[in-house]
Amino acid sequence: MPKSVLVSNVLPGEALALIPRDVAVDYHDSLEALSRPDLIARLRGKDGLICHILSAIDDEVLAATPTLKVVANVAVGYNNIDVAAARRRGVVVTNTPDVLTETTADFAWALLMTSARRVLEADRFVRAGQWQRWRWDLLWGADVHGKTLGVVGFGRIGRAVARRAIGFNMRVLYQDAVRADAAVERELHATRADLEELLRESDFVSLHTPLLPETRHLMNARTLRLMKKSAILVNASRGPVVDEAALVQALQERWIAGAGLDVFEDEPKVNPGLIPLANVVLAPHIASASSDTRVAMAMLAVRNCLAVLDGKPPLTPVP
Repeated sequence: MPKSVLVSNVLPGEALALIPRDVAVDYHDSLEALSRPDLIARLRGKDGLICHILSAIDDEVLAATPTLKVVANVAVGYNNIDVAAARRRGVVVTNTPDVLTETTADFAWALLMTSARRVLEADRFVRAGQWQRWRWDLLWGADVHGKTLGVVGFGRIGRAVARRAIGFNMRVLYQDAVRADAAVERELHATRADLEELLRESDFVSLHTPLLPETRHLMNARTLRLMKKSAILVNASRGPVVDEAALVQALQERWIAGAGLDVFEDEPKVNPGLIPLANVVLAPHIASASSDTRVAMAMLAVRNCLAVLDGKPPLTPVP
């Protein structure tokens, strides 16, 4: 029988073109997620699934689709997939690391710089016609060069963020369950610290940890209060790593100076307390959203799916 694949959301043409003609493709050419019943119905009898993070692949879905051999997620994160349930059922799960590392690190820095130098406030000030003359005290922000950057989660993206700090002559602290090699620490001028030390000493804290039971609400009322009042928090990892209600209070009451967020606890919903605050930059989960990177992610997901269907090891299996 010919192999068959469900592509559950829109993919660029370059990625779709990789799929051989002898593979039957059920293509949901839409930015909207399939409903759960539709997803299950269209997955029945399929060998592979190429999906975005919009698709929730849990044990119920897997149980209803016993022919499924691979779930190729077009993302580096995979908290939309019950990986343990997939393993029990012999389903390979893949993601798309590496190809988005540098782009995501760029965007974390964009959030950091925009927050530190109050770029959005300045933009609104000019557009509103409020700029009438040069003023000595107008929109003072915070210097970035020479300060301390704390990186929570020192994987690929966290290290890429730290690498950029070298050009700003920053001191880098990092927190991770696994210590980096001494050579990596030397290369990135980075020092391992526990979370409390990192939060107390950092002027900027950038989150790059995966979402795990132990990292959910890692940043909460207690840990936010450990940060400097002048510090800025950046989150380009996963939304639930930050307790948004506590962050709203921290920003309102100036426990910290500001924040830059690309991800949220209950996307696409945003805690309404964040909306009116001038000291937070809000972005709609676009850290990897450059055209080159999104195409590369899609192509890697397709290659992962095809490799498994051909009986070969996937390029980037979820560990």
